Amino acid sequence: MSSLEHVSRVRLLYKAILRLHRSLPLEMRALGDQYVKDEFRRHKQVNPAEAHMFMQEWTKYYLTLGKQVTKPNKEQHVGSHLSGEFVDYFNDDQAEQLLELHKAIKNPTEGNGGSPS
Repeated sequence: MSSLEHVSRVRLLYKAILRLHRSLPLEMRALGDQYVKDEFRRHKQVNPAEAHMFMQEWTKYYLTLGKQVTKPNKEQHVGSHLSGEFVDYFNDDQAEQLLELHKAIKNPTEGNGGSPS
């Protein structure tokens, strides 16, 4: 695959994920959009093996979230649990990002200068 083809596929996936996030509640959308933007920016200059894994995982995310937000269910369940085996693959920076994301989800007002609820 040429470099131009790869860039095109990355852009398509990135835009598709952001479009899918429009189906999320406002707070989840804001958090998700920012996370996606940061992750795609962070992975601009990775080696081909990392780029392949990155695209696979974000494609899985897109497909999973797509199924979850299109279910005709009033109580929308979004997300899935990460297996311990999957988390074991994370490097220290990724584990720290996951912990920060977890904190932001559990207490979204704390990082915004608001008081915890």
